[in-house]
Amino acid sequence: MSTPEPGWRASRRKRLEAAGIAAVGYPAINVIGCTWRWQVSGLEHFDGIFASGRFPVMAFWHGRILPALYYFRRRGIVVITSDNFDGEWMARIIHRFGYMTARGSTSRNAARAALRAKRFMEQGHPVGLTVDGPRGPARVAQPGAIWLAKVTGNPVLPFHLEAASHWTAPSWDSSQVPLPFSRVAVVVGEPLFVPHDADATALEAKRVELEAILAGLEESALNLLAV
Repeated sequence: MSTPEPGWRASRRKRLEAAGIAAVGYPAINVIGCTWRWQVSGLEHFDGIFASGRFPVMAFWHGRILPALYYFRRRGIVVITSDNFDGEWMARIIHRFGYMTARGSTSRNAARAALRAKRFMEQGHPVGLTVDGPRGPARVAQPGAIWLAKVTGNPVLPFHLEAASHWTAPSWDSSQVPLPFSRVAVVVGEPLFVPHDADATALEAKRVELEAILAGLEESALNLLAV
């Protein structure tokens, strides 16, 4: 028996609303994004993974989706997005920036999304996911990225973005929206490998390690902007 579609899909009004948000959101992000000035550190880790014949499991915090979306556009990255109404209009926007999507989340259809992401990696695509998404707690890493690294043999690639001038949304993730012409620091960490035979204890240790790495990258990004 097939899984019933989320209720919003049965509503023509909601489908049109999602299309409308995407139609406005894509050009708006594109216009503001082209004004941002990038300060980048560690991108060689991203390139090095490809040079080794692997593909990165790109891991970052939910509150930095907007600048990450623009900076890493058109690189063939598969993004895990929620299988709900918000995930729908977001997916429509990110498709226009050259991403592909695996639908699901930690709260709905997580296993299906993880398996789809695994298949995409087997086909030669990097995968990106917000490790504390889609609903938090903020800056608490969920195990998805670590699991995906274990089953595919690809490393987790942690990164953080920080804008010098920004508006912070009053949301659970304190989502950051860089202002026009802001400097935006992008700091990419070293690859984090997960052994294919890691047990539950080892996986939890890697999850905690990922949280610590992301905290350090945030500090590095702030220091980069202070120079």
